[in-house]
Amino acid sequence: MSIKARKNPSRSRKARPAARADAPASAPGIRFRVDFHDRCSVGSGKISLLEGIARTGSLSQAARDVGMSYRRAWLLVDSLNADFDTAVTSATVGGSGGGGAQLTPFGRELIDAYRGLEDRLRALAAAHLSGIAAHAAAPHRRSPAGSPPPRQRLSRPLR
Repeated sequence: MSIKARKNPSRSRKARPAARADAPASAPGIRFRVDFHDRCSVGSGKISLLEGIARTGSLSQAARDVGMSYRRAWLLVDSLNADFDTAVTSATVGGSGGGGAQLTPFGRELIDAYRGLEDRLRALAAAHLSGIAAHAAAPHRRSPAGSPPPRQRLSRPLR
């Protein structure tokens, strides 16, 4: 067991988002990234972080909410602000009321555009792949006592 796991056993990798209530049970999930150029991309992690900033008004709290270190969150927000000609967030430095972060109108526009595209892609995937999704194998259940556990996929490639 790693030291980090012992210190905070409840902390785990970011959970996959739950299926939306309006999505059929056999609808395939969608995860995508939009590449604007070589070094400018936006995916679900950055969007979730921006949504957390909008909700909490704090970069550190948003990072905790999505299961990311403050440094990683700060680097992602900094890259977003540098990659676009308009800032996505604005920050206030600490003081008597403490610091904070908030989205700019462009940041809100970025979230809305991404989530709108996600909804359209989800509907498109459901329409085109629902027949295929019905053939997806069910997740493995726990094995009965005494039998070996099912084989796990490797989380990283072997070298």
